[in-house]
Amino acid sequence: MSFFGFGQSADIDIVLNDAETRKKAEHKSEDGRKDKYFLFYDGETVSGKVNVTLKYPGKRLEHNGIKIEFIGQIELYYDRGNHHEFVSLVKDLARPGELTQSQTFDFEFTHVEKPYESYTGQNVKLRYFLRATVGRRLNDISKELDIVVHTLSTYPELNSSIKMEVGIEDCLHIEFEYNKSKYHLKDVIVGKIYFLLVRIKIKHMEIDIIKRETTGTGPNVYHENDTIAKYEIMDGAPVRGESIPIRLFLAGYEITPTMRDINKKFSVRYYLNLVLIDEEERRYFKQQEITLWRKGDIVRKSMSHQAVSAAQRFEGSYNPEKSQSHSNAEDDS
Repeated sequence: MSFFGFGQSADIDIVLNDAETRKKAEHKSEDGRKDKYFLFYDGETVSGKVNVTLKYPGKRLEHNGIKIEFIGQIELYYDRGNHHEFVSLVKDLARPGELTQSQTFDFEFTHVEKPYESYTGQNVKLRYFLRATVGRRLNDISKELDIVVHTLSTYPELNSSIKMEVGIEDCLHIEFEYNKSKYHLKDVIVGKIYFLLVRIKIKHMEIDIIKRETTGTGPNVYHENDTIAKYEIMDGAPVRGESIPIRLFLAGYEITPTMRDINKKFSVRYYLNLVLIDEEERRYFKQQEITLWRKGDIVRKSMSHQAVSAAQRFEGSYNPEKSQSHSNAEDDS
């Protein structure tokens, strides 16, 4: 059997060209474990080497071709058999033939479009990876290398404050105000709560940050709510005319940018939930959506102009005048 190349096998290794200098980012896996992966942005080139090492020197390895793929895919946990690929690029490294010794192949995917942020949620996973494959008649030999993609945005042009009222006729009237409606991931939520009428004995008041993940379409829609943070505003009874300041730092929490209708498969939205509890344990609450985004006005030196332009999109808007002025700054996020 080994005479025809069937007894030979090989190990595959994928090495990025800038592996020693490229930044890594922490990302949560399906089982909740955090690992570090090479970090990329939309428009950046992905290049490196595929090392094919023969296990048995002196024996040849017959193959049906060697290739490398760059794939971006979405996997819905309730539909695990189907992987929805939104990016699929292939480079042929070798035509069908045989290897008589270990060999290294160069590859380059130029200015790769990576439109969405890497995400691992409760019902869905969006991942990017490289997959090198040595094709064989009976069983292929393959190796995957996952990377993480962050989507960047610039300061939104419109960022109005949020003003809302909570009221129960003749019993309770509260106004609360947040300084803006769109926050970057290391921002501070600043606000105030005004008690205009208090005839209910309130014993506790808090603000929650709620993450809502929506997956699927039509009859197969799933909603998962996760309370990311609880911030106690007050413990005790307020009086009429009292004003309570709010300062909530986002940097310490596990949050992602807001994701709306990603490839028509899922959404991730965030809400501020104001909760009041009276002495009879009755709960009053008011919910308001906020938009979270990853700060991108400081961009990596290694990014191309195309990548800088892509990084400066925010909810579909793009200002070409800003792109050049930021292209030489170092990334700090």
